[in-house]
Amino acid sequence: MTGPRCYLDWNATAPLRAEARAAMIAAMDVVGNPSSVHAEGRAARALVEKARAQVAAALGAEGADIVFTSGATEAAALALAGRGLACAEIEHDAVLAWANPGLPVDAMGRVDLADPGGSALQLANSETGVIQDLPEGLAVSDLTQAFGKIPFAFNWLGVTMGLVSAHKLGGPKGVGALVVRQGTDIAARIRGGGQEMGRRAGTENVIGIAGFGAAAEAAARELAAGLWDEIAELRNILDSALEAAAPGVIFAARGARRLPNTTCVISLGWKGETQVMQMDLAGFAISAGSACSSGKVRASRVLAAMGVSPEAAAAAIRVSLGPGVTRGELERFAEAWGRARQRHAARVA
Repeated sequence: MTGPRCYLDWNATAPLRAEARAAMIAAMDVVGNPSSVHAEGRAARALVEKARAQVAAALGAEGADIVFTSGATEAAALALAGRGLACAEIEHDAVLAWANPGLPVDAMGRVDLADPGGSALQLANSETGVIQDLPEGLAVSDLTQAFGKIPFAFNWLGVTMGLVSAHKLGGPKGVGALVVRQGTDIAARIRGGGQEMGRRAGTENVIGIAGFGAAAEAAARELAAGLWDEIAELRNILDSALEAAAPGVIFAARGARRLPNTTCVISLGWKGETQVMQMDLAGFAISAGSACSSGKVRASRVLAAMGVSPEAAAAAIRVSLGPGVTRGELERFAEAWGRARQRHAARVA
């Protein structure tokens, strides 16, 4: 390995923001239970409600209910269980666990819905970065990857429920939320004390929720300041550098509207898992797909749904950027990746 390590797997998880860390440290000194009525309890409740307002504002979801959960996976179960919604194979495993896959996907990763009210559709894909045009009246949308990276407002999307997670935008792991349009019936899956408007019982994770709120607020500021436009320029520079290092490589859904930080590149004959390991040894953290399989590496079913051959899907990697990644780091990555590809080609020749 030459040079310091470089983290290029922001879609799996983003590094903890300083704002979130500070909010969490401050929350550790608040001793009360947020359901208690005394001064200490009210102080804890104030932290939870502040974070709820911060998350709602960052999402453009003022007036909607923000139900805090242990993450987007729990939010998906709360939103989807028992509803029998349709979805496409491009969805995260947390959605596929409760919905019925089978909706058609085109070669650019886009889904056209005939029945929005009976369907779930993500706003953006974690592997390819493809952004969907959500139809009015959509039942559920996984907003996790889009939140903080592209401008949108929940209240403008026409979606009934949305799923979000803190750690994708620099908050702590283990906290997320279900965003619910007011008046929507939700049956609690965790029953008990009736916290979170009766939708999710159990004492709130005050420390994690405080970090989530601070991270959401900071992410919204960055987005408004145009930081992710700069990241999109860096992603395009990376694509060009990879193409120069290996003419003929394939970029999945390159012609589609994508997240500004995400590129999915296919180098035929070179397994994605091998690329991930070789780049790790070279000092770069990347992925071969969604980080949802407990460390397992497998051929992408997202790419398979787009009509990509099994051989090509198995040769894909995802590189995802975030604030603080530099052009120099990306050029260094492209050089290391190109050298590793040449060595692999020489071995199999």
